Amino acid sequence: MVPRILKFCLFAGALSACTLADPDARSPNPTPVALPLPSAQPFVPSQQSEAIAKYYSNLQADLLVQDLLRTDGGGPDSPYTSTMLARNFERIAFYDEHQIGARLEASDGGARRLARWTAPIRVKIEFGPSVSDNQRQEDKATVQAFVSRLSGITGHPMRVSPMRSNFHVLVIGEDDRAAMQPRFAALLPNLSRINQSLLQNLPRDMHCLIIVNHADGPMPTIQSAVAIVRAEHPDLLRKSCFHEEIAQGMGLMNDSDQARPSIFNDDDEFAYLTSHDEKLLQMLYDPRLNIGMSATEARPIVNEMALALTAESL
Repeated sequence: MVPRILKFCLFAGALSACTLADPDARSPNPTPVALPLPSAQPFVPSQQSEAIAKYYSNLQADLLVQDLLRTDGGGPDSPYTSTMLARNFERIAFYDEHQIGARLEASDGGARRLARWTAPIRVKIEFGPSVSDNQRQEDKATVQAFVSRLSGITGHPMRVSPMRSNFHVLVIGEDDRAAMQPRFAALLPNLSRINQSLLQNLPRDMHCLIIVNHADGPMPTIQSAVAIVRAEHPDLLRKSCFHEEIAQGMGLMNDSDQARPSIFNDDDEFAYLTSHDEKLLQMLYDPRLNIGMSATEARPIVNEMALALTAESL
């Protein structure tokens, strides 16, 4: 099997989260070299970092004024049927919206094979030097709680662990880019020059991203993932990034403007994983679906699961 890196990158919408496609990655995925990161020291942010932090603070305030970034998980105002759930699962689990080539390009629109993890997921959260000790502790607690929740939802073994990690969550600020380059190189040795440049110069409207590596071919097992979250985010935006990127790293790689209530939607209505999204994850890791299934093969099983899950929620 030859690993490649999936798939699309979203720039539309206020909260831009993405998954990078890297068609130039072609060599086997090595075990990342564990490079120690500098411990947190008193840090004076640059003017650029302060300006970005102010931008994101204002953005969060604007979204909240519009009643977006909801944290309630959905309610009576956002009902969904089994038909809607099955449709949303197929769109989010089997399709990609954008891909990175020589430039940001739309996906060819074709469905891919079902991809998910088989190995236990071991999540490690790491920080750039600019991130304070207090913020590190808060972020660790957020990721720990969310990882435990995802493991409970999917039934897949998943925990936070500094040893033999295969899912890395990097929290980095504008002032951390130079210090973090060796870590990027260690974790993503096969990343193309295009995407290396993207990591080194993240545009302001790219708030967070996930890079997922899976085996190419008929059995696209996910082998590793690297999520990057901006350190300048205020609390709600950074937690939203943790929810979306870690959940997408489980194998739900697309967004859909029809998915509601859902974080897998560019409309920014929901900040945190919803009841609808929990069902998508349950379906993805249901043993009745096999890695490598096509959307057509999976459809009758997905319809059956969606019917059962929506009946249970009544």
